Amino acid sequence: MIPVLLIVIPLVTGFASFLINNGKGAKALSLLSSVITLVLALVAVYSLGSKDLLNYDAAWIPALGSRFSLSMDGMAKMLCLLTAVSLPLVLTATYKNNYSNPGSFYGLMLLMQAGLMGVFLSSDALLFYFFWELALIPAYFLASIWGGEKRIAVTFKFFIYTFVGSLLMLTGILYLHFKTLHGASFAIQDFYHVKLTHHQQFYCFWLFFIAFAIKMPIFPFHTWQPDAYEQSPTAVTMILSGVMVKMGLYGVIRWLLPIFPQAVLKFDHLVIVLSVIGMLYASLIAIRQDDLKRLIAYSSIAHIGLMCAAIFSNQQAGMTGVMVQMFNHGVNVIGLWIVADAIEQQLGTRKFSELGGLAQKAPGLAILLVVMMLANIALPLTNAFAGEFLMFNGLFRYNMWMAAIAGVSIILAAVYSLNMVQKIFYGKTVAATEHAVDAAFNIKFSLVLLVIVILVLGVYPQPVIKLTEDSVQAVLAKIISIKVQ
Repeated sequence: MIPVLLIVIPLVTGFASFLINNGKGAKALSLLSSVITLVLALVAVYSLGSKDLLNYDAAWIPALGSRFSLSMDGMAKMLCLLTAVSLPLVLTATYKNNYSNPGSFYGLMLLMQAGLMGVFLSSDALLFYFFWELALIPAYFLASIWGGEKRIAVTFKFFIYTFVGSLLMLTGILYLHFKTLHGASFAIQDFYHVKLTHHQQFYCFWLFFIAFAIKMPIFPFHTWQPDAYEQSPTAVTMILSGVMVKMGLYGVIRWLLPIFPQAVLKFDHLVIVLSVIGMLYASLIAIRQDDLKRLIAYSSIAHIGLMCAAIFSNQQAGMTGVMVQMFNHGVNVIGLWIVADAIEQQLGTRKFSELGGLAQKAPGLAILLVVMMLANIALPLTNAFAGEFLMFNGLFRYNMWMAAIAGVSIILAAVYSLNMVQKIFYGKTVAATEHAVDAAFNIKFSLVLLVIVILVLGVYPQPVIKLTEDSVQAVLAKIISIKVQ
C-alpha cells in the first residue's frame, strides 16, 4: 500500500494546489505534502511494517493485459527516497522565491514528483511508460511558463528529444508485449522471459537505449540539457538534474540489461566509449564556462557519463558504485543548484566575470559551497568518493585503458570546480558583491542538512550499499549466465 500512497499523495495535493491562488497557501500545501511523502519513503526504506505494504497489484487495463503493479526492491527504495528527500529540500531552499500563479507552479512540481515515484515503482511496462510521460509533461510546462528569455525554443527542443525517445521506447514495449505468452502481458517478469533472437535483441536494445540515453543524457544525446537547465527555474532544474536524469539510468538497469543481455554484451564497448567521450567533452566545456548554471549542467553530464560506463562494464563493483552514486549525485547536485539560486536571487547574475570576493560578505554560504564542491570532485570522506571509487574499479576490471582515459575527468573536475569557487568567492569584492549579505536561514538550513548527508555517507556509505545489494545481484545474474554460455 505504501507505493500507492507515494504516488497518490503528491498527485492529489498537486491537483489541489491548482485551486489555490494564494502563494503562501500553495507553498504550505506543497511542503506539507512533500514532508508526508518523505515520512512514508523512510517507513518503506526501513521496512517498518509488513513486506506486503511494499507491493501492490490490481487490474488496470484488463483488455490489454496491463496491471497497476507496483513494487519496491532496494533500488526502488533508494530512488524513491531520493525523490522524497529532494522536493522538501528544494521547496525549503526556494521558499522565499516568488512565482506568478504559484498554485499552478507548485501543483506541477507535485505532479512531477508523482510521475517520478511511479517510474521507480512500476513493474508493468505500460504503467512504466505512463508514469514516464507523466513526469515529463509537468517539467515541460514548468520550463516553458516560468523559464528564462529563451524558454520557448529550449523547451521545444527538450520536447522533441524526449518525444522521439518516448515513441521509440513505446515501440519496443509493444513489440515485447506481443512476444510474451499469447501476447497478453506487460509484466516486467514476463518481459524478462521473452525469447528473442540475437537480431531481435539488437533492434529492441536501441529502441530502449536511445530513450534512456536522451534522458540521462549521454553523448551525443545531451545537447538539450545545458540549455534546459539554464532556462528552467532553478527549483525545477534541481529536480531535473537531481532526480529526473536517474530515470534513464534506472531504465537501463531495470529494463535494458535483464531483457537484452546478449545485446548488452554486443554493444557494451560502444556505449562505454560514448560515455567516456561525453565525460571528457563535458568536463572540457565546463572549464570554459562563465555561467554557474551551465557549469553545473556540464558537470552533471560528466558524472552521468561515468555512471553509464560503469553500468555497461557489467562488473559487480561498478554496478554497486552506480547504485550508491545515483543517490549521492542527487544530493550533491541539488546542493550546488541551491547555491547557484541563492547567488542569482540576491545578486541578479550567475556570471563568474561579474562576481568576486563573495566569501567576505557571505562566509557561511562560502563554507557550505566548498563542502559541496569537494563532494562534487569525490574527495575522500565525502559521499561521492565510495561510489566513484567503485565505478572506476568496475571500469578498470572491464578495460584498464578505458578507465585511465575516463580518469582524466577527475583532474578536469577539480580544475573547473576549484576555479569556480575561486572566481566567485575569493579575491576582491566587485560592484555586484559589494553590498551582498549572507544566505537566508532557509537556504543555510537546506545546505546544512545536505552537508550532514555528505559527511555521514562519506564516512559510512554502507546503508546505501546494503540497501541496493539485492538489485545488483538480480541485474548481473542474467548477464553472467550469458557470459558463461
